[in-house]
Amino acid sequence: MPVITIRTTVRATPERCFDASRDLDLHLESMGHTGERAVGGKTSGLIDLGEQVTWEGRHFGIRQRFTSRITEYDRPRYFQDSMIKGAFHSFVHDHHFEPCPDGTIMKDVLTFRSPLGPLGALVDRFVMSRYLGNLLTTRNETLKAILER
Repeated sequence: MPVITIRTTVRATPERCFDASRDLDLHLESMGHTGERAVGGKTSGLIDLGEQVTWEGRHFGIRQRFTSRITEYDRPRYFQDSMIKGAFHSFVHDHHFEPCPDGTIMKDVLTFRSPLGPLGALVDRFVMSRYLGNLLTTRNETLKAILER
């Protein structure tokens, strides 16, 4: 199962980084290039433990829906969102926030698996890992820019 880890240092407190990372409105801003929008569940503001959101956006030229729920929550250190409905066989995103001398290290750990067995494994290795890594990096760079203003 592929695992993507992204580390981003932000000149802001863990509390601010934690809240920005679960802010649905900031998520929309960071994913604007996909046309993503919240269409179900909680659709704006800060998402909390047990709440879910359904996103709709265009990826690989196809409009898709993806529903995730906040399944673990320890403010301001950690939260997890897990797919409960969508195109992946599994998709779990762990968000860690560690204080450091320069502010906070935001560490994203994304574990996912596409459907279709061996064919899905090839897609994950050669396409999805790069695509999802770029999405996470773009999202974190947007959050960093907003938090460091």
